[in-house]
Amino acid sequence: METLHREAQQVPAEYSQLIDRTLDELRLAVEELHVAEEEILIQNEQLIAAQQLAETERQRYQDLFEFAPDGYLVTDIRGVVREANHAAAALLNIERQYLVGKPLATCVVQPERAVFRALLDQTATCHRVQDWEIRLLRRPAKVIISSITVETVQGADGHVVGLRWQMRDISDRKKAEAVLNQLQAQNLELLEADRLRNQLLATVSHEFKTPMNAILGFSQMLIGQFHGHQDAKTTKMVERIFHNGQHLLSLMEDMLHCSQLRMDQVELQLETFDLLDLVTVTLQELRPLAEQKALTLRSELPDAVILVTNDRRRLRQILTNLWSNAIKFTDAGWVMVRVQVLPTERLLLQVKDTGRGISPQNQPHIFQEFWQVHDARTRAQGTGLGLAIVHALVKGMQGNITVESELGQGSQFEVELPQTVAPSRANPAMRS
Repeated sequence: METLHREAQQVPAEYSQLIDRTLDELRLAVEELHVAEEEILIQNEQLIAAQQLAETERQRYQDLFEFAPDGYLVTDIRGVVREANHAAAALLNIERQYLVGKPLATCVVQPERAVFRALLDQTATCHRVQDWEIRLLRRPAKVIISSITVETVQGADGHVVGLRWQMRDISDRKKAEAVLNQLQAQNLELLEADRLRNQLLATVSHEFKTPMNAILGFSQMLIGQFHGHQDAKTTKMVERIFHNGQHLLSLMEDMLHCSQLRMDQVELQLETFDLLDLVTVTLQELRPLAEQKALTLRSELPDAVILVTNDRRRLRQILTNLWSNAIKFTDAGWVMVRVQVLPTERLLLQVKDTGRGISPQNQPHIFQEFWQVHDARTRAQGTGLGLAIVHALVKGMQGNITVESELGQGSQFEVELPQTVAPSRANPAMRS
């Protein structure tokens, strides 16, 4: 351009101005060309960066597609496989090179292929089907249950050009669900059987009480008539009838009471009374049982009055069951009863004996219903409900019961109760 300007000065004057204007326009055009070139270079750099980003995203998508834990397929609208990831090939146990180009319908079990083809026809209109369960053939001859989600792939014009498939093997989950359903059904059967058992116990116990009370009443009358007579053998037989009838009535009372506890039909009748008075009276009633076995019945009681709010009759039942059990399973030595006031207005009732003891493997079961230690000497002496009733009553009184025992060294039962049982919790707690 500079050379053209110098040479233009040598031409005649009438052409010099025209040449200068032309050269100025040419210079401006060249400058605009430089600017356009710079913009093109910038756009080219942006395009290269966009291509690199697109390649990165494509590779990222490919990695996600390839290494996803679920099987992913891309098919055309007829269901012919175009792409498949590793998980899909492993799910069907077919190498990808043989899976690509294969109609997906051939991997469906024969009875469900018609439904599968109907799904293909509907997908183009509904665009997505989620969590559809279908049975697939896993080579060579295994049938699996798969959960399938399929959605359409649309082209630039909005028309459906393909389908994306997600497949997940749920065979193990379906087996687990079947087992769980079976367990739930069995649990319902057990609950119903338990309800019927409780109802049967309650009905039978109640129906037996009326004739048994009559037997006891007539036995007492006969004992009174034979009293002072010379026929000692007949008197002893009637007394045996009476005592065995009392024992049988006690067993039925236990079964009825246990049934009521399980069916939530027992409510605590709360009142305020002196605990030491109740303990003393109960000990006096049980002392003859201890004396019959030449056992010493000891007690350690506080001097002061202990006022409690509880169900007197139920609490007396707890004390009687624990102390009579201790006497029954102690052949020699002593049985000790201790009452202690604890902090936070709670009480500790302790029964300790020098009896046979309970083995460690039996201790977790002693509060179960109808459970007894396998001992020929005591097997026929009860139903195994005493400690179960005690456990339920203690829980109903918002308390705890524990046991420490060693074979040949005796046992120690401890009952911890609140001094005041809350009325609002008296009934619901009996569900234990």
